[in-house]
Amino acid sequence: MNETKQLLLLRERFYRRDRRSVSAAREFARRALADWGMDARVDDVLLCVSELATNALVHGVPPGRGYRLRLWRYGGGVLRIEVHDSGDGLPRVREPDGESGRGLLLVAALADTWGVGEREPGKNVWCEFGPVDVTS
Repeated sequence: MNETKQLLLLRERFYRRDRRSVSAAREFARRALADWGMDARVDDVLLCVSELATNALVHGVPPGRGYRLRLWRYGGGVLRIEVHDSGDGLPRVREPDGESGRGLLLVAALADTWGVGEREPGKNVWCEFGPVDVTS
């Protein structure tokens, strides 16, 4: 029973290298939040999902590969978003340059915390919101 309960608090999906994947990732996250009864800070969460997915797509996913979006709730209502990709390099907040460069700046401003983790190959970029109120 406890294993089943834990599975309900984790959602993940793999996306191919395709611009349409960002809107699909955002919709996937929207459904997960609704299923979990999370309605606080939804716009901030979805914007961070969009920015992390876009960064993976533009900077972290080599041709022929994709990225994985993972959402989970844990420990007192914390929501964690992770985007895993197989690309090189470490993302960092930088000054905006024309139309680009705002992604991680927005994530840093909206999320309670964010960071980069290692994986082989590549990395995972994550952010957390929490605790997030649950209505159900």
